[in-house]
Amino acid sequence: MSSPKFSVVIPVYNRPEELRELLASLGSQSCTNFEVLVVEDGSTKRSEAVYEEFAKRLRIQYFYKPNTGPGPSRNFGFRHAKGEFFVVFDSDCILPPEYFEVVEKYMQSNPLDAWGGPDRGHEAFSPLQQAMAYTMSSVLTTGGIRGSKNQAEKFQPRSFNMGISRKVWEATGGFKFDRLAEDIELSVRMRKAGFRIELIPDAFVFHKRRTSLKGFFKQVQGFGRGRVRVGKQHPGEVKVTHWFPAFFIVFLAGLVFLWIINGPLLWPLTFLLLVYAAAILIDAIRVTRSPTVAILSIPSALVQLVGYGWGFLNEMVRKQSIVHGNSTN
Repeated sequence: MSSPKFSVVIPVYNRPEELRELLASLGSQSCTNFEVLVVEDGSTKRSEAVYEEFAKRLRIQYFYKPNTGPGPSRNFGFRHAKGEFFVVFDSDCILPPEYFEVVEKYMQSNPLDAWGGPDRGHEAFSPLQQAMAYTMSSVLTTGGIRGSKNQAEKFQPRSFNMGISRKVWEATGGFKFDRLAEDIELSVRMRKAGFRIELIPDAFVFHKRRTSLKGFFKQVQGFGRGRVRVGKQHPGEVKVTHWFPAFFIVFLAGLVFLWIINGPLLWPLTFLLLVYAAAILIDAIRVTRSPTVAILSIPSALVQLVGYGWGFLNEMVRKQSIVHGNSTN
């Protein structure tokens, strides 16, 4: 059997149902020049049965290994891959049928060493999941610092939808972090090494995110922590924009304090918060065409900003504590 052009590597941890949906979407691709490698990362709720469902529909392999996190699990898959390009998706993603066809056509005229694509909500997702998908891509939230078509030269592929060439893997060794911004750290090293990286705007995936605001908070808190970890490894990679969610927490704390003391700036600052919420509502209606999703986008955005900012500040304090501790030894 000839080697495939693409090797799809999917780390999975206790999410067989999510994996089933992702594999089903891979089985419906218009371009089929790919293999699939499922890497079970020490799950207690394993996915062999799901793998067996698709063993005759897909060119697929299944591996089980001790839990080490998504970064090392993807590297494990890369070592067993046969393709020219390695493609990674999160297990909570679903692909449109034309995904690989879009990538093939794009690279015919724009040869790349690595690429990434955007994520979207799907009409079959719950309204809350659609709201999370909106806020994760919106310029009104932390989505505005995730890279865009207008900032292609600064684009950093994310592991929910990311492809790298075998050449990149051999030069970089793949993911260095086990988790938390492992994709951003690899993107920084690829850029520094001079590889050509671009956003392919039409190579999108449907990304479910979490099923509750509590789970979403935990997820985005990890994103904030991860950004600080990247900055520690690569000085200069934490920009002023990455501080915005932390400033938002300070703003909310100040607003609560003003409510307690009924300070003179209470109503102007409250009005600013209401204007911000209204801007999210109006933009979410424009994007999602759903009043329900738009309303849910307001708490989703607040959770996203507070969660990211909280993780960012905690990791920043932890970083400074470590530095201070080392300096006194």
